[in-house]
This record gives sequence, C-alpha cells and structure tokens, in this order.
Amino acid sequence: MQWQSVLYFLLWAGVFAVMMRFGCGAHVMGHRHRHTDSASGRTNGSNERTAWTAAEQDVDPVCGKTVPTAAAKSAVYGGRAFYFCSQACREKFEAAPASYAKAAHTNAISQEHHHGAHC
Repeated sequence: MQWQSVLYFLLWAGVFAVMMRFGCGAHVMGHRHRHTDSASGRTNGSNERTAWTAAEQDVDPVCGKTVPTAAAKSAVYGGRAFYFCSQACREKFEAAPASYAKAAHTNAISQEHHHGAHC
C-alpha cells in the first residue's frame, strides 16, 4: 500500500509539472505563450515588452510653464503623469488635482485642435 501512495503522488506531481511548464501556469514559471500573427509572422502579446517613456517636455498644469520631464517633479492623477516646475506647483496640484487635471486636458485638446490649422 505504501508504494501505491508514492506512485499516486508521483503521477500527480508529473501532471502538475507539465501544466506549470506548458499549460496554465506557464506564465508563472516565465514560459510565456507566443501568439503569432499569421499574416505578418510577428508576435504579439505577452512576449513583447512595452515600456512607457515620458515625452522630453510637458506643460506644468499649475503655472503653464514648459518643463523638461527628466528633472521635473511629478505626480500621477487619474492614470496620467503630470510634471511640475517646482515643489510649490506640485503641492498646489495635489491640493486640488481634479481642477488642474481638467484644465490641462482642456488645454491639450484646444492645442491639438488648432495644431496645423493655418498651414
């Protein structure tokens, strides 16, 4: 009876190992599935890593100055990063982020709308 228990355990350990390597647990073990677009042959999905990078400059939503993002103070609100010229502007933003974020969004839309209109 002892050897049957060991055999039963080894069987389930093998099933578990196969599932972790090739099946549902593959992402946990670092073995990701490759999804290939048959038309282009390119992969998409989990094998390609996408990194977000900030623009070189952004506009401070509090004072309106153009700020180089590499050295700027920053805060995240509503899933968006905002950059500030100083700690004081950042603190003003953090006191009432909704009003500054809405104004920044409105300014971005108006600039985008007028961009290239007179060319």
